[in-house]
Amino acid sequence: MSDKPLNDHRVLVLVTNYGVEQDELVVPVRRLRESGADVTVAAVTSDPIRTLVGDKDPGETVEPTTTLDALDPGVYELLLIPGGTINADQLRLQSKALETVKAFAATGRPIAAICHGPWALVEADVLNGKTLTSFASVRTDIRNAGAKDWVDEAVVTDSANGYTLITSRTPKDLDDFVGAVAEVLAGS
Repeated sequence: MSDKPLNDHRVLVLVTNYGVEQDELVVPVRRLRESGADVTVAAVTSDPIRTLVGDKDPGETVEPTTTLDALDPGVYELLLIPGGTINADQLRLQSKALETVKAFAATGRPIAAICHGPWALVEADVLNGKTLTSFASVRTDIRNAGAKDWVDEAVVTDSANGYTLITSRTPKDLDDFVGAVAEVLAGS
């Protein structure tokens, strides 16, 4: 077996079973796995995850690795939260998802969120003093949640206040987003 840059690094991806933006789930999972990372996709139920493209068109179906209730967040090094308006809105209502976000921030482990994914961070109240980006319509929520600033950039990495946060705006930023996630993960 060849040695890959992210061998032995464990990533947790949190989603609901409907409405996650296809490429924001599929692309990071595929690229991180290709780099050797052990990626777990945790959904609300064990039913297949129905992705969407552009929040409306049916996308790929993805099988979850586990459920939110069955996971042990303590065994993962990095938390990744894809967007999709429906997914992000429903994920922030899941108490186990919010507990997981809070646990990562409290223990100084990195969190990565793209597009509408930062809504879970808003709800978990872990954005105080952070500079980040997201889909533009989420910026007011982010500022109201105590973030230092919202910026319109492809990727933002901020290590203020005890944990590293990596954020991006849309699927168009996936190359920069996955690159920043891999860099932070390799350094952890």
